[in-house]
Amino acid sequence: MGKRDYYEILGVPRDAEAKVIKSAYRRLAHKYHPDKNPDDKEAALRFREIADAYDTLGEDTKRRYYDRFGAADAASFGFAGTAAAGSVGDIFSDIFSDIFGGRTKTRSKEPGRDLRYSLELTFEQAALGCDRDIVVPRWRACGTCEGSGAEPGTTPQYCQACGGTGEVRVQQGFFSVAKTCGYCRGRGRVISDPCKTCGGASRERVESPLSIHVPAGSDENTILKFAGDGEPSLSGGAAGDLRVVLTIVPHPLFTRIGDNISCNLPLSFVQATLGTTLEVPTLEGRVRMKVPAGTQGGRVFRLKGKGMPSAGGRGHGDQLVTVHIEVPHELSDRQKTLLREYEALMSNESEPEQKTFWEKVRELFSA
Repeated sequence: MGKRDYYEILGVPRDAEAKVIKSAYRRLAHKYHPDKNPDDKEAALRFREIADAYDTLGEDTKRRYYDRFGAADAASFGFAGTAAAGSVGDIFSDIFSDIFGGRTKTRSKEPGRDLRYSLELTFEQAALGCDRDIVVPRWRACGTCEGSGAEPGTTPQYCQACGGTGEVRVQQGFFSVAKTCGYCRGRGRVISDPCKTCGGASRERVESPLSIHVPAGSDENTILKFAGDGEPSLSGGAAGDLRVVLTIVPHPLFTRIGDNISCNLPLSFVQATLGTTLEVPTLEGRVRMKVPAGTQGGRVFRLKGKGMPSAGGRGHGDQLVTVHIEVPHELSDRQKTLLREYEALMSNESEPEQKTFWEKVRELFSA
């Protein structure tokens, strides 16, 4: 015995408009829904019959084939589980809300996962800013099945157990509890012929090239956020974000201190004593710096505006040059003789710090 006429099941004329068919389906599905008719097998069969009818009449292409060939099974047309299935699932969600006072929520469109990428930069790249091309490994919708998970030429079918919602209601005493559908595992769809490329997972691993800009003055562990460049959502939600974490390779000469840059400058004894002018390295190249006579070790010279660019483009920091006096070693006999002659010629006034030190020593130990 063949199946009943779908128009008869929904109680609509054969020339009924789509909105009339949808309205009839909503009314009948609400009336015969299993959650409103627990333990009523006849209502459950009637509900399934109504769902089958709407699955065909609710989609234009299926309905035309049905009107022409009179086949009762939509799968015989090669359209099983197509557009109308989504409509059925949406209406089921509305019915659940009607039955349980809006407490049942539809499956949300979850956003894609955020990704984290570590990018190594030189000191100069971080200081001056740069453009970098990176390759981000991430998941994307399978290119073969276009994210459906089904082998091309086939389509996932909406889950008959949950009506495409991904949840089923279980009666526990006086309460009805929503649980993840065990048949479709919460997906709302069932794939009978999985895609051979992704195995039905709906996604594949790819290496995605991306061009990014690193702002001038970026520091260690700076996080650059690129909205929407994370993994795409597999449920129609927004794509996740990409966060690029910067690591800076230590510089052989410079050390960063906030927006300032510090470096050490070795001077010979003669240069520090007599004074000199030297070319000092900076991020922008060498600059001439005057060292006055009598410069002591540890003195810090400040080169204005030669440091890091400040955040927001508010000028630059300074470069701090710390002088260190290099003591000669492995001297020749001639050099040692000259130094002893120099020492003999020195007066206390020429070395005021030594004079002050030894005066304090005498005061301490003569008391």
